[in-house]
Amino acid sequence: MAEHGTRPGATADGADLLPVAREAAALARRIIADRAPRSVAAKGDRDMVTDVDLAVEEALRDFLGRETPGLGVLGEEHGRTGAGGDAPYWVVDPVDGTANLARGIPLCGATVALVHGRTAVAAAIDFPFLDAAYSAASGVGAYCGAERLHAAATADPGAAMVAVGDFAVGPGAEAKNRVRLELLGRLGARVQRIRMLGTAAADLAWTAHGRLDAALILANRPWDTAAGVLLVREAGGAVLDRDGSEHTVDSEATLALAPGVRDALMAEVKRAYGRL
Repeated sequence: MAEHGTRPGATADGADLLPVAREAAALARRIIADRAPRSVAAKGDRDMVTDVDLAVEEALRDFLGRETPGLGVLGEEHGRTGAGGDAPYWVVDPVDGTANLARGIPLCGATVALVHGRTAVAAAIDFPFLDAAYSAASGVGAYCGAERLHAAATADPGAAMVAVGDFAVGPGAEAKNRVRLELLGRLGARVQRIRMLGTAAADLAWTAHGRLDAALILANRPWDTAAGVLLVREAGGAVLDRDGSEHTVDSEATLALAPGVRDALMAEVKRAYGRL
């Protein structure tokens, strides 16, 4: 692929750099599919990293550095490097769903997003074991392969399939999880089904695909969410913070919703926070 040579501080066009994001995600797919984890190490309270995570992130950093040498990279495993400040930068999660991968559960994937300002303008997510590649760019739409994606048309919360993000771990987890438990109780009394998939990438990609009606993730780590947020928005869904404001990389929560259930489910989120 030809080098794009983006300069530090330059405007990064999402549509122009979407092929780079797609190729980066495809590179991650090849490594994940061809290499079973050989080592698993703890990196925090009930959090882990495998040798596959590290190998994929290293490969993505090398690839993106060659293709867009003026852009920085924020990765889950090694933080942010390269151009800082207000310059556009790549955000990568080498394996979203590491715990699934380590146990041989095939629901995991790699995410790549180009962030300009406080939101993604290009994104790609690849699920190697599901043979599914998602991508989006601002103003271009969201796709699974060549299929144009549209958020679900569900209007009745009682018919909604809702994914909920993982429970919190680490400092402050007990208080955060009280909100999650309250929300689960409220949803369980109202929606059709609740799912906890163990990967924000799948939660968001499947909300964009219309397979889920909402993904309620009471956290926001850009490497987990930036790519999927763009997919949902380009598919016609909404992605909000816990207070109902538009989601950005700085948001506290990541609440992706099909239009017809947006208000009802946001009300349940706010009630869950308000009770505690």
